[in-house]
Amino acid sequence: MGHIWRCIPAAPLVAPAPSRDSRAAVTDVAHSAMPQPTSGHGRSFLFLQGPHGPFFRQLAAALAGTGAAVWRAGFNRGDQAFWPRHTYLAQSPADWPDRLDAILTDRRITDLVLYGDTRPVHALAIARARARNLTVHVFEEGYLRPYWITYERGGSNGHSRLMQMDLPDLMARHPDLSAGMAEVPPVWGDMRQHMFWGAVYHGLVLAGARRYPAFQPHRGLTVGQEFALYLRRLLMLPLHRWERMLATRRIAQGRFPYHLVLLQLEHDASFQNHSPYRTMAEFIAPVMAGFATGAPVHHHLVFKAHPLEDGRAPIARDIRALAHRHGLTGRVHFVRGGKLGRLLDTAQAAVTVNSTAGQQALWRGLPLRIFGDAVYGKPEFVSTQALSDFFAAPRAPDLAAYRAFRAYLLATSQIPGGFYSAAGRKRLLRGVVDRVLADRDPYDALGAMNAAQRQQLRVVI
Repeated sequence: MGHIWRCIPAAPLVAPAPSRDSRAAVTDVAHSAMPQPTSGHGRSFLFLQGPHGPFFRQLAAALAGTGAAVWRAGFNRGDQAFWPRHTYLAQSPADWPDRLDAILTDRRITDLVLYGDTRPVHALAIARARARNLTVHVFEEGYLRPYWITYERGGSNGHSRLMQMDLPDLMARHPDLSAGMAEVPPVWGDMRQHMFWGAVYHGLVLAGARRYPAFQPHRGLTVGQEFALYLRRLLMLPLHRWERMLATRRIAQGRFPYHLVLLQLEHDASFQNHSPYRTMAEFIAPVMAGFATGAPVHHHLVFKAHPLEDGRAPIARDIRALAHRHGLTGRVHFVRGGKLGRLLDTAQAAVTVNSTAGQQALWRGLPLRIFGDAVYGKPEFVSTQALSDFFAAPRAPDLAAYRAFRAYLLATSQIPGGFYSAAGRKRLLRGVVDRVLADRDPYDALGAMNAAQRQQLRVVI
C-alpha cells in the first residue's frame, strides 16, 4: 500500500478525530511552516557526525548546489566513507578542541550541522559555535516518529526550545493552527534500513581502526562490540519476529485490561542525559512496585521493548525477576520490539521515561506518566500522580490541548521523511534544504508567517 505526500494550498480544514476502527484516507493534516530560503552563497557549513548512512552527504550536496561551501569533520572510517575526499577533514578526539577552533576560523564556518547534541565532540562544537554566534542546525529522530524527523536550531530533546514554551502562551500566539488529527497507519517506517546502515557504519569503523586509533564510540562499548550487536540483531530478526507475534497474540486474546510500559534504549542520549536514571533496571523497579501496590488485581502490565533493543541490557531477565518478587507472575508480559500502535489501541494507560513514543499514547487520548524531560512533558498532557495512584485511577490528558501542540510541532520542527530508506531521504530532502537555508529557525518562522503563506501536508493512503 503506497503513501503519496501532497502539498496542498492552505485552506480551512479540520481532519476527523482519531477512530480506532476507521480506515481514514487522510492520515494527517498540518500547517507546515515554510520560511523563505536564503542563498547559500557566502555561507560555509561544517558537518559533524550524522545519522548512519548517506543522508548528511546528500544534504551537503544539495546545499553545495545553492552556492554554499560544505566541509565534514570525521572521527572514524564510517564518517569518512559517506563523504567526498576533497572536503573531508579527519580528526582525533584528543586534538579536537584546538582543531575545531582552527577549522571554524580557516574555513570561515557560518553554520554547524550535526545529529544529536549531547555527544562530547558535538557538545564542545555547539559551545564554540555559540561563542562565535554561528547557526547550529540539530537533526534528531522525529518527535512524532516514524513519519517525520526533527530539525531544530541550538538543541534538541531536553535542550530544545520547546522545553521553555508555555502551552497557553503558544496557543494564544498561534490560534489559527488546525487542531484536527486523523488516523495514522501502524505499519510504516524504515527500521530494517536503520539496522542495516548501523551495521555498515560500525563495520566500517572497525575496518578503519588503524587510521583512527584514538576513536572511541560515545556509547561506552568498543567498536567491535557495537558491530557485533548490530549484526546479531539483523540475524535474529526472523526469530524475534515470531517471538513478538506470539507475545502480542497472548495479550490480544487475554481479555484482561493492561497498562503499557514504553521502554527505551538504555544507551539512548535522551535517556542518559535527560532522565534521573542510568539503567533501564532503575526505571523498571519502581514501575513494577507501583503496579503491584496500586493496580486492580485483574489488570496486567505489558513491557514493550524499543524496536532497536539489542540485548546489551538484560531487560527480559530483570522483568521476570521483579515480577516474581512482587507476586505478579502471570500478570506481566514482555514484547520484544515491533510496532506499537496495536498495543496502544487497547491499553488503559502508558508509562515511560521520556520516549517519543509517549506522543503516540497522547494522540490516542491515553493517560501518560513520564519520569524524564521531554518536549511533550507539559502539565496539560502528562500525569504527575504517584505510580500507585496512576495505576489505580490514571488521569487523562487534555486532548484538545495536545492536538494544538501536535499541530504546532507539525508546523515547525517536524519534517516528513526519514534518514535511512532511499524513499525517506528523498522525501526529506525536498523539505529540509529550504529550512536549513532560511534566516529564521522553524519556531520563529511560524510566528513571522500568516496562515495564507503556510502549506498543508496530507498523507494519502
